[in-house]
Amino acid sequence: MTTDRSILRRFYIIAALLALVFMGMGYKLFDIQIVEGQKYKDIAQQTVFRNFNIEPNRGNLYDTNMNLLATSVPKYDIRFDAVTVSEANFQKYASALASELSKMLKGSKDDYLRKFKRARVIKNRYVLIVRQLDYSDYIKIREFPLFNLGPYKGGFIAEQSTVRENPLGKIGERTVGFGNVGLEGAFDEYLKGKQGHRLKQKIAKGQWKPISDVNEVEPEDGYDVVSTIDVNIQDVAHHALLAQLEKFEADHGSVVVMETKTGEIKAISNLGRIKNSTKYYEKLNYAVYEPHEPGSIFKLMSMAVALEDRVIDTSTVFDTEKGVVQFFDRKVYDSKRGGYGKISAAKAFEVSSNTAFAKMIYANYKDNPERFVNRLYNMGLNEKIGLRIKGEGQPTIPHPEDSNWYGTTLPWMSFGYGVSLTSLQILTFYNAIANDGVKIKPKFIKEVRDKNTLVESYVEPILEESICSKETAKKLQAMMKKVVEKGTGSTIYNPNFSMAGKTGTCQTEYWIESGRYVSSFVGYFPADAPTYSCVVVIHKPNPKLGYYGSTVAAPVFEKIAQKIFIDTPLKDEMLREAIPSNYASSTYEKYFETSRKYKTIMPDLTGYPAMDAVSILENLGLQVNLIGQGKVIKQSIKKGTKISNNQRINLISS
Repeated sequence: MTTDRSILRRFYIIAALLALVFMGMGYKLFDIQIVEGQKYKDIAQQTVFRNFNIEPNRGNLYDTNMNLLATSVPKYDIRFDAVTVSEANFQKYASALASELSKMLKGSKDDYLRKFKRARVIKNRYVLIVRQLDYSDYIKIREFPLFNLGPYKGGFIAEQSTVRENPLGKIGERTVGFGNVGLEGAFDEYLKGKQGHRLKQKIAKGQWKPISDVNEVEPEDGYDVVSTIDVNIQDVAHHALLAQLEKFEADHGSVVVMETKTGEIKAISNLGRIKNSTKYYEKLNYAVYEPHEPGSIFKLMSMAVALEDRVIDTSTVFDTEKGVVQFFDRKVYDSKRGGYGKISAAKAFEVSSNTAFAKMIYANYKDNPERFVNRLYNMGLNEKIGLRIKGEGQPTIPHPEDSNWYGTTLPWMSFGYGVSLTSLQILTFYNAIANDGVKIKPKFIKEVRDKNTLVESYVEPILEESICSKETAKKLQAMMKKVVEKGTGSTIYNPNFSMAGKTGTCQTEYWIESGRYVSSFVGYFPADAPTYSCVVVIHKPNPKLGYYGSTVAAPVFEKIAQKIFIDTPLKDEMLREAIPSNYASSTYEKYFETSRKYKTIMPDLTGYPAMDAVSILENLGLQVNLIGQGKVIKQSIKKGTKISNNQRINLISS
């Protein structure tokens, strides 16, 4: 009897547990179907239908002559589905496919064939063949045996992506930029376009088919941006800077070339040395972001203040006292032993006398240093320019109220120590002097275009108030011209071509060790009718090879000036070179004028840099196919041949 009750009790317990289980299942079914039914329906729907973002095409970035600086190009990753291919097709075409791939991609045919067979054994549906093919190679590879049967019969998988390319390569790489850096970052709002979105239906693993949907939004491609950069001047600046960095084994340097009247930046090159190497590349945008003590090129600012305040004139005489003058517990030295004797303010600028400038500023402002500093502030030297390019460095001009203002701060400021400015901020000031005192904000963009339609124009320069009177500017211009003619910049003097500017040599990181210098030259050309201003700054050259601004930096300035106005072949000059030598002078001129008007004569480009040659030919209306990146060694159209608009020409360079 007891046993029967025990069995019955167990039965009730099991029945109760089963009842609880069924109640739980019933509740869960109710919860899934009624309470959260819509949620799970949406999840199920999303596994079949999904909204995909459609990335727009990024706009092109051009130089001032519509040469490409940056463009988006399609790239393709090629993969192989080893499962979807039938055994018959695999046996028939796999060997031929491996053979074609070995020819294109330089691998072994046997290696490719082994890869295919192994993928088939382990049922790999996503075998990587090659990454980042360009469009022309993609067209070729999809026609290879087996692949030409398509994705299902041939297992061909092509994944497209868009890659940003810089046709100039390493030249101006940092200026063009990427992400939020350089021109790409500065004008991203125009270049990036707007995303679209499209509903797609899942039809197989990893494969989605677009379907019509009333909420579909097409992407809007980005606008094209036309910058102020001139690739020809950029090329000249880059190679001139690179050659000097290599010659003096410097750490890094920068060059900026600006059009004087408009403020348009025509070239900006920044090169830094790879650690433990002799190679240089575009590491950082030094000209924009890196403030440094300017040294003697700051003497122009000091002279401008003194002339504006009328505490001196150019003829005011200062005694350099054998090249050494003491202020409190520190001494100021001239680079010339024994000093320069008694010299005028103009002569002091010409020979870059530290002692004369220290005396000039200290004697006239020691009782009221705020007057000197406030004048510098009024000239805008303590403020950023406000560039569209991100990362502009903060200038530093100390003030007498600062905690680190000492008795020696004022005289040392006079020749560029204790202050800091970026290369572009320095150039903006010098450019203002070339402009008779009118300061112009540097510009990197000319216009924004939607294909052939103008969206926005930046033609008019942005003018600010004059930094000094025209009278002062004229005096400073005369002094800078003398610097090149017979002063510290006379190493680059050319009687056939006028230049004006100022050398700078400044110790840097002297708190670490002596022998580290910043060499600089800044000015404009031609001296009597300024067209371009230019700053060259080279950091930490090997002092055993040279470190003065006149030796290290000034030759870069000279080379750029000569290339722009002397060596760079102008279109008319190239046409003249194309004239047959046996033409009489009168016939010569008639032939030349006709050629210039109709652009019908092919010049000889042998020996010219490839970038220069391409620019010249495109200006003549030709379509250029360039092979190589060095100097031109062969051209498909001979010199003197009549040419027509849109005619194709092949250039082969070294």
